[in-house]
Amino acid sequence: MDPFATLGVERRYDVDLRALEKTHRELSRALHPDKHVGAAAGKREALSRAVEVNAAWRILRDPVKRAEALFSIHGVPVGETNEPKSSPAFLIEVLEQREALDEAKQARDLARVHELAESIEARAQAVQDALAEAFSSAGADREKLGPHVGKLGELRYFRRFLEEVSAIEDDLTTEET
Repeated sequence: MDPFATLGVERRYDVDLRALEKTHRELSRALHPDKHVGAAAGKREALSRAVEVNAAWRILRDPVKRAEALFSIHGVPVGETNEPKSSPAFLIEVLEQREALDEAKQARDLARVHELAESIEARAQAVQDALAEAFSSAGADREKLGPHVGKLGELRYFRRFLEEVSAIEDDLTTEET
């Protein structure tokens, strides 16, 4: 499935999420099974199409899945087993960030947790900006896109880190109340 075609939008990484969400809502409304009263075949087709639209929306709103979709469309293999290993410097930095987060959690230092989250959010945005530039300049050229597939690993790390931050924030604020 090409999620861009399903939602009828241009294939690009730097999508306008608000416009995309609006498109998703409009398509979902138009395809709602209640709008197809009577003909069972039309109702089934609308339901099937609504499932595709929802799946496409889930892919395109997620920066990692959106990049994976674009790489795949252009013939660049993705997935943690197909992507290059992260550099040792990045892995050491990841380890240090995780240790800092664990220390902040143990110290119940919510300000430090927020500080670490802001740092990672900025880095995630920088990777997303780099991916947008790569997809924009390389177009459909598989050879030019290939070197950028390693950025997916960085984005996955940042996402997991921020999910952990959310869980810590929930724990610490729940304990405070």
